[in-house]
Amino acid sequence: MARDLARELYRSFRNQAKRNRNSSVNGEAAVRSQIGDPQQIGSVFDELIISRDWRQGLAEGNIFSDWEKIVGSEIATHSTPISLVDGRLTIQTSSTAWATQLNIISTELLKTISNSAPGALVEVLVFIGPHAPNWKKGLRTIRGARGPRDTYG
Repeated sequence: MARDLARELYRSFRNQAKRNRNSSVNGEAAVRSQIGDPQQIGSVFDELIISRDWRQGLAEGNIFSDWEKIVGSEIATHSTPISLVDGRLTIQTSSTAWATQLNIISTELLKTISNSAPGALVEVLVFIGPHAPNWKKGLRTIRGARGPRDTYG
């Protein structure tokens, strides 16, 4: 005869609920008073963050939201964090000159980021310049072609 796992699971939960009801009549009032007591929302969020182990994700998110506070207003106007994957923070700059300058001071910038966002895993900074125009249009393209200029002789 085949076992019906759903029925067995239902019976075990039903029996467990009956045992809990019978054994905790006096203890139920104490639990309800603890659950119903108001708590500060900050402590509730702290417990949630710790229990779900979200500290690293929140620290990494703060890098993106507080970029101007972390690096300063001048650098923030010319750079934007794009992605953070496996410890590599990719930063897009407004020009290749800014990418070169930020690459020169990358060690100091990395220390600043690590100090301002503790818990974030940033090991390497990668700077990219502005995007060049893309000449690929449509579904059918040819590798090595020069784009729309290749038809003019």
